[in-house]
Amino acid sequence: MNRPFVSGFRFSLLAFAVTLCFAALLSRLYYLHIVAHDRLAGVAEQERKRVEVVNARRGDIVDRRGNLLATTSAVVTVGVDPQALEPEDFTKIDELADILNISPAFIREKFSKLHREVKTSNGLEQRSIRWHKLAEEIEEPVYEEVRALGIRAVYGNAKYDRQYPSQELAAHLLGFVNNEGQPSFGVEQHLNFYLAGHEGWRELERDGRKRELAHFRRREVESTAGLNVEMSIDSAIQHAVEVELERIAEEYQPKSATVIVGEPSTGYILALANYPTFDPNKFSEYGFENQRNRAVVDRFEPGSTFKIVPAAAALNEGLVKPFDEFDCSLASVEHRGRNVRLPSDHHPLGVLSVEQIVVKSSNRGAALLGIALGEKKLHQYAYDFGFGEITGFDLGLEATGTLHPVEKWDGLTISRMPMGHSVSATPLQVHAAMGSIANGGVLMEPKTVRRVFDENGETVVNFSPRAKRRVVSQETAFEVSRMLEKVVEPGGTALKAYIPDYGVAGKTGTTQKIINGRYSRRHHVASFSGFFPVNDPRIVITVVIDDPQIDGVGYGGRIAGPIFKNIAKDCIRHLGIPPMEEEAPLVALGPTEPQTSVDNNPSARISTVLQ
Repeated sequence: MNRPFVSGFRFSLLAFAVTLCFAALLSRLYYLHIVAHDRLAGVAEQERKRVEVVNARRGDIVDRRGNLLATTSAVVTVGVDPQALEPEDFTKIDELADILNISPAFIREKFSKLHREVKTSNGLEQRSIRWHKLAEEIEEPVYEEVRALGIRAVYGNAKYDRQYPSQELAAHLLGFVNNEGQPSFGVEQHLNFYLAGHEGWRELERDGRKRELAHFRRREVESTAGLNVEMSIDSAIQHAVEVELERIAEEYQPKSATVIVGEPSTGYILALANYPTFDPNKFSEYGFENQRNRAVVDRFEPGSTFKIVPAAAALNEGLVKPFDEFDCSLASVEHRGRNVRLPSDHHPLGVLSVEQIVVKSSNRGAALLGIALGEKKLHQYAYDFGFGEITGFDLGLEATGTLHPVEKWDGLTISRMPMGHSVSATPLQVHAAMGSIANGGVLMEPKTVRRVFDENGETVVNFSPRAKRRVVSQETAFEVSRMLEKVVEPGGTALKAYIPDYGVAGKTGTTQKIINGRYSRRHHVASFSGFFPVNDPRIVITVVIDDPQIDGVGYGGRIAGPIFKNIAKDCIRHLGIPPMEEEAPLVALGPTEPQTSVDNNPSARISTVLQ
């Protein structure tokens, strides 16, 4: 350019503009490299480097025979970065759709959508899309097929998914793990320390397309898988119980129902189920009413199942013998200088022996036994049998029930508690109390976990049976067992629970529910708790049905007795329990004929006891 053809003003203006651009560029460079260097370097470091958490695989839960109850499998969420796609990747859409079992049109739409509109303070802005989800919870073998296609822009994020292969089986014992990985009640929560394992981590770098640069991986700590838990339950027995509960729900439409099966000698629970129930795989579809473990948190008046307490206590204290007689036609008796009104029976029973009081489930007879014991001893034995305190259930979260201290008793408690009123209990407390009779008078803590073990099957933590206390002597427990055996024979209240040759012993309960502050004649809780064989108890079963819909009264012998029998037969078949030998005596229990002497007749002594 010849200067004569360019005016001085235009040349100066152009030179000034060029100088200004360079000055702005140098200023920006100075700001980026000097003024904002530390902050921007930190931002770049954050974008380039990541510390990723490596989740640990949660341990398995199995039953006593090793059958899988809960497990964890790795699943992958597959997606695409449409900005990183190559032209040839579009030719593989049909293969990818076939592997993921989704529509090719859906994949083509995600491959083609590169931007989305985002609302900002400056209005709508177009931003690049770096991730479209294509499919989730894809198993690892399927993901390997996806990777084999060679589409680098399609990749997955792995996570662990908790699964319960048997759906509802033992749901109230297992609990569940929610979508955030947090355990909720049951074994999942109570033994989370062992099951969860330990997370690992790794420090890595990514390129501009957010792909990992493996050769820049600096530090990595591997995760440690969780330990496994072996429960005491038997899946076959648990399944039999839940099938029976389904039948109960369909036939009687109760408000709720609970069945517990256990070993009296160890306290181990072989099955525990409630109605209504839920599927832990789909826990979010069920309400709290379905998820509540009613066996350990629901309380009810135990009714006649509680009568083992005054009967065993009076025998243990030497106040009575099995064939001592009481006049159960009395409407009231004198006690501590006042007249105590006795509860009524369903029909007049007259004079009954202690054994007949238990067999015929006499309310008045039980009251007379309680009065003979006195307030303090009756309360103490009730507590010793486990009422008014937690059972020691190893999964926690259990109710204590209600056992008022003696100083808070009213004038009727001494005659009403022996028949199972004025006291409340959970089904598990009733089960444990009956188990103590079957176990020779020793109360055991109910347990559902046997051990924690590692991947090689080696035991890490062992949960052995634990006895809480001796409640009554072995001789007393055997005497009560003999009485309870006659409850399921002709003349007893639970003939429908009878199993020939297996020596079933048990006690029925039929409790009027309290509705609007009064005992209802239409709403009942039917229950039965018993064990077998009586000469060497292997199994104790407790059945509680809340408000069965039936014409007439839902008696425990009528409703709960047959349920006990059906489950007991399943246990006999599955465990191979042999019938009792006829010639094998239970135990030497003393005289076999009623005592009629004045010294051994409580009717002659009771006037002194009740003063």
